[in-house]
Amino acid sequence: MVTLEQALEEAQKNDRVCPQPQKWSELYKLLTNRVRKGNGWEASLPLILAAWWETPAKLTILRLREHIEWAFEHSCLDVIYEFMLNLKEDEWYHIGE
Repeated sequence: MVTLEQALEEAQKNDRVCPQPQKWSELYKLLTNRVRKGNGWEASLPLILAAWWETPAKLTILRLREHIEWAFEHSCLDVIYEFMLNLKEDEWYHIGE
């Protein structure tokens, strides 16, 4: 069983910000217990599409962290971690790209 710390380390190694948009959307769909809340969602949507270009890297990193913490709290962290491990390095967006 993976720990929250291991998953966060995997997400941040090699100056990673987040998965590329299509892969982040796939990761998001793996989160269990997502629900519609008003005009939005819990867990919050990934910062893709227009938000991809408009959001600073620091806020994008925090949103991915939110998704990883959500996975931990909703018992699907192992699935998310495995998904991240299987991403190729070019399927991640990195600081400075």
